[in-house]
Amino acid sequence: MMTIQTLTKNSGSLNVSQRIKNRLHRGELTSKQVEQFRFFLTEVDRDLLHHRIITNNRYTRWFSLGKATDQQLRHFIRQFSVFSNQFLVAALLKTINSPTLRQSRSSREILLNELGVIYRNPQQSKRDRSIMTEEEKDREGDPELVSTEGTVDGGICRFQAAHFEWLLQVATALGFSFADIGKRRHGTLTTLHFCDELIRLYGSDDPQIAQGASFAVENWAAAGFWQELEDGLSEIKQTRHPQLPLAFFSWHNRVEAQHAGHTLEELEAVYFNPDFNRAKFFQGGREILKAIAVFWDGLNSDRDNDE
Repeated sequence: MMTIQTLTKNSGSLNVSQRIKNRLHRGELTSKQVEQFRFFLTEVDRDLLHHRIITNNRYTRWFSLGKATDQQLRHFIRQFSVFSNQFLVAALLKTINSPTLRQSRSSREILLNELGVIYRNPQQSKRDRSIMTEEEKDREGDPELVSTEGTVDGGICRFQAAHFEWLLQVATALGFSFADIGKRRHGTLTTLHFCDELIRLYGSDDPQIAQGASFAVENWAAAGFWQELEDGLSEIKQTRHPQLPLAFFSWHNRVEAQHAGHTLEELEAVYFNPDFNRAKFFQGGREILKAIAVFWDGLNSDRDNDE
């Protein structure tokens, strides 16, 4: 199981990890290299992790209050379903275009989990599936029960564990069918812009740009917006829609720190390579954050127009 360093807006700044310190002590890196990496992390923290869409997302801050009307809620779920489903295209391209086997496996961790392979925690004892009832086996796909830590290597694939199926449960409770969500035709221009930029940047065949975009995306996801969405939906569930399932949002709220930890390890692995291109890394990060802002600003504008 990978060591996880959570990078959130509450963490203050990025720090040199124990992994890097161990490499220094083993003589694999010099003090000068580590100090340069420290300065690089300061730039990353300042230029990427303090982007306004990470530190001050107006839409999710409003959503957290639980004041969204049913019309606004349905619009949000539909647009989020487009992003969630189209992300699979970008994640597949990221896997295909990975420059190393290690990075390919890291990308597959995310993609396969999205598709329904449940994380297996090697430190937890395995349960004998032969003595499990069909109901118990089926509940392994329940996001309230599956692990948020570990690896998909050796994990079990369950159709019901696919993230889009969890989101479909939310959508169904609001009157949507499977055919009503997740397709490009359901997306607004701002949502589709974000999806296309994910494909272009996160799934880029230029590993330097893809690295920057990946780092920015995963740390955006770990920086608190899932909590704001969960807070708003919890309020709506308590006051208006008691049957609204929240597991899709609560599970992501718990798991995204692991993804951010993976990207930090990837960054440490590539930074000290002679071909690492800082300019392209920051280009990928800045451009994907701009696209993320377009998505949320679009939802905020749609919300303003509904009021």
